[in-house]
Amino acid sequence: MSSRERPLSPHLQVYRWQIQMVTSILHRATGVVLAVGALVIAAGLLALMLGPESWACFTGHAGAWYGKVFLFGWSWSFAYHLCNGIRHVVQDFAIGYSIPAFVRSSWLSVVGSLVITALIWACALNGGGA
Repeated sequence: MSSRERPLSPHLQVYRWQIQMVTSILHRATGVVLAVGALVIAAGLLALMLGPESWACFTGHAGAWYGKVFLFGWSWSFAYHLCNGIRHVVQDFAIGYSIPAFVRSSWLSVVGSLVITALIWACALNGGGA
């Protein structure tokens, strides 16, 4: 019998990173980012309600470089969470449980979220947004 100590439960160091692991972790992380973004939206609505000075302050921060980075990250989080959520709904109907289908749908949710985000920002930067 080996006297070597082993972890009581598997840890991330034990496993080789796979797309399935990454998509699971990203789905949880994007949920947190979406919750923070909802608070920012609520703050924006509050600033709009408080008057032109508060709204100008809010839009000034949203238009700054750090505001645009946050908005880009938030829009990607929304797109990814949407794509991965659709993937989970499809799997709830017992479709795509084979390993190749699972890997393919994982990559599809990542690539799809990047395409959706690019389309959103292309529209917004070409005058389609506020």
